[in-house]
Amino acid sequence: MLKELLIMPSWGIGLMFFGAFLLFAFAHYISKSRHPFKRSLLSMAIGILTLIAVNLTGSFTGVYLPVSLVSVCCAAFGGVPGVTLMLGLNLFF
Repeated sequence: MLKELLIMPSWGIGLMFFGAFLLFAFAHYISKSRHPFKRSLLSMAIGILTLIAVNLTGSFTGVYLPVSLVSVCCAAFGGVPGVTLMLGLNLFF
């Protein structure tokens, strides 16, 4: 599974991000959010910014996450809980 994800063409990766964006927008629409598209884009951006913040503070804390396609997807789709999960997995494995 991981090998297929790493050799996925760029249009497939873009389609995957667009699908997640639409899924988040639908979830925000169901929850009666005012601006579902803006909120879904914001939740994906906050996840990626959290991944960047963890790596920027890695020199102080000694904790970093390698930036790859899988980690960026996990950060975008999972948000802050996704980054926290990756930090927990990095701690134990």
